[in-house]
Amino acid sequence: MEFGKLPEDELKQIDISLPPDPPENKAVLKKGKGKTKFYIGCAKWGRKDWVGKLYPKGTKEKDFLHYYATQFNSIEFNGFFYNVQSREQVEKWVSAVPDNFLFCPKFTQSITHLRRLKNANNEVDTFLNVVSAFGKHLGPIFLMPHPQMGLKHLETIEAFMDGLPTDIDVFLELRHEEWYDNEEGYSPELYSYLRTHKRGAVITDAAGRRDCVHMHLTKPECFIRFVGNGLHPTDYTRIDEWVQRIKKWMAEGLETCYFFMHQHEELHSPELIKYFIEQMNKHCATKIPLPVMYNEGTLF
Repeated sequence: MEFGKLPEDELKQIDISLPPDPPENKAVLKKGKGKTKFYIGCAKWGRKDWVGKLYPKGTKEKDFLHYYATQFNSIEFNGFFYNVQSREQVEKWVSAVPDNFLFCPKFTQSITHLRRLKNANNEVDTFLNVVSAFGKHLGPIFLMPHPQMGLKHLETIEAFMDGLPTDIDVFLELRHEEWYDNEEGYSPELYSYLRTHKRGAVITDAAGRRDCVHMHLTKPECFIRFVGNGLHPTDYTRIDEWVQRIKKWMAEGLETCYFFMHQHEELHSPELIKYFIEQMNKHCATKIPLPVMYNEGTLF
């Protein structure tokens, strides 16, 4: 993942602290029931370089998902962005995971980047038909419009989301700088729409795009995409801040937290997500299972 990447010598020169919560968050969280559920994981499972680290030595590629699902209870499924797959393939994946596991697929690029959310009814129908095969294992679907889609595309985005079934959980990620170029730190018009329609707002924490760390919650759930920098010391500092912010949200009524780890080099994602879980359990009294690292002696 190259989004928000900075050269190492610039990492200590930027403000990596989390912004304060917008005032609206308290009212949003107040409607929540608390007792926060956590769905934590990475963005991929098909990493051969995780064999002997996250997966036992000798693990075959066909068994990667099975072992991944023994370590984490969810996956941010970026693979759907590139290929829709088939219902038969989805059913095979479902058969490899336990009952509590969630897949969080991304809308395919044919819808978001080629059609740019217009005249895409056939593609959307195909996509939704396939992801419905996840059944009880379907988590939030996340929608990332083309990064060139800014404020002038507000009506297009809203119209597209209006056309989606209300019984699917959708979170919106925005990349264009215009959405954050105001005093509120997030488009007030779009925020109002998402909150009214109970759609989520993805928070993406990348060192080189601090505007995307907008901290706006539109319902008592958070969907956080954390982009690390190869286990740079600032990765751990940023994680520590997230633990404290989530602790605050938990006390205020947060119902569900989705937290997914990315790295510009995904080799290092397991170490950092393990650190996040350790700190959550330590500071927030959670009991999130720790992943087993098969090369434990070389990690921390």
